[in-house]
Amino acid sequence: MVHWETVSSLATGVGTLVLAAATFASVRSANRAARVAEESLLSGIRPLLVPSRPEDVTQQVSFADDHSVRVPGGAGTAEVTDEAIYLTLSIRNAGSGIAVLHGWRFDPTTALRWQERPSAESFHRLTRDLYIPAGDLGFWQGVLRHPTGDESDPLRDRIVARERIILDLLYSDYQGGQRIIGRFSLLPDGEGGWLASVARHWNVDRPDPR
Repeated sequence: MVHWETVSSLATGVGTLVLAAATFASVRSANRAARVAEESLLSGIRPLLVPSRPEDVTQQVSFADDHSVRVPGGAGTAEVTDEAIYLTLSIRNAGSGIAVLHGWRFDPTTALRWQERPSAESFHRLTRDLYIPAGDLGFWQGVLRHPTGDESDPLRDRIVARERIILDLLYSDYQGGQRIIGRFSLLPDGEGGWLASVARHWNVDRPDPR
């Protein structure tokens, strides 16, 4: 005899399993589509800072204590006074979204080499956010008000001896996400100035590109 109750139960179970599999596949596909859409949206507002071009205009950069410098395209400045150490970079946003500069740090190493990404907590916070529109020119400025100490001494010595200065800049998109650390250098140009270059970028909130 055919046990119709058993057959009915088995059919119901198979139907439920098929429905569950279809639901899982649908949800997985929807999640994948959502991730693709999110990545597409983020790429549309992603900044990327690089040194400006030598033919870019010279910018006037002023500090809170009324100290000011002129920063040529493709370059930066590094000055030591009795009151402070002043640093600037002329930079351009090669990305597709507005860049917001948040902080900086001086790396005491003298040569560019592979190393782990610096901690975002090790950066000096800027007293004001600096914004650089996509595809446009801007600048970064940093200052140490007490030009002596564990960090200031090697930086001051590097400036006076006119040796490579390695600077890390922390920036993000205009929403504060997609944080990036860019490793820049100031190199003496033989004429009393400093040329700007970039060596590496690290992603803070996303996987690194390498």
